[in-house]
Amino acid sequence: MMLCLDIGNSHIFGGVFAGEELRMTFRQSSKSGASSDEHGLFFRSVLRENGVDPASIEQIAMCSVVPEVVYTISASCRKYFDIAPFILQAGVRTGLKIGYQNPLEVGADRIANAIAATHMYPGKDLLIIDMGTATTLCAIGRGRIYMGGVILPGLRMSMQALYSGASKLSAVEIVKVDTALGRTTATSIQSGLFHGHLGALQTIIGKVVDEEFDGKRPLVLATGGFASLYEDSKLFDQLVPDLVLQGLRLAQAMNAD
Repeated sequence: MMLCLDIGNSHIFGGVFAGEELRMTFRQSSKSGASSDEHGLFFRSVLRENGVDPASIEQIAMCSVVPEVVYTISASCRKYFDIAPFILQAGVRTGLKIGYQNPLEVGADRIANAIAATHMYPGKDLLIIDMGTATTLCAIGRGRIYMGGVILPGLRMSMQALYSGASKLSAVEIVKVDTALGRTTATSIQSGLFHGHLGALQTIIGKVVDEEFDGKRPLVLATGGFASLYEDSKLFDQLVPDLVLQGLRLAQAMNAD
């Protein structure tokens, strides 16, 4: 079995594969300062609680946008699983042609998403929306060309900016909102977050389609913790919650020899 770990700014998103089958997923806070022992004990515990014997893990693949956590989690993998993890980083094989001026600037999670998307939908133009701490949009040409992307503050980051910068505003639950006009301060914030994000993404998608795809809408995929809020909004064509984990599994296989 393979353990895959996507280390984000807010959470570690993990999953276990048996071959190509995703058996389980989990999330853990990626709080800074956690020791390798804390991570290792958590990983073994969450596997057991989900019916997976930690001893059955034979491979570990990981990507991270939090460099300072990579060493700690790598150490936990070695100590608690006796496995040196594969790390998706510069220099490994991805099967992609990176169109960024500096390919090293592309986040490893975005690369993993692109690997999985081009494997799942070969020969198609793609847009990938990842709604996490930040919301990212990545454009992929049908020749597995990573054309570029867009980055904007995610829903939680936007909410934190509101209540940290305005003394009379407080944190609210981030939820799907059907109507635009709020009747309380909380529902007004919720509407602004939900519909503001939706409007921004609709505009960005439209401009990218016109500028890069000659007005022909590519297949739009969505992933990330907040993507399910927009499942009925017609913003995207397919919701793929485990896209980054699938990309890690494929990347590890590409670099196994």
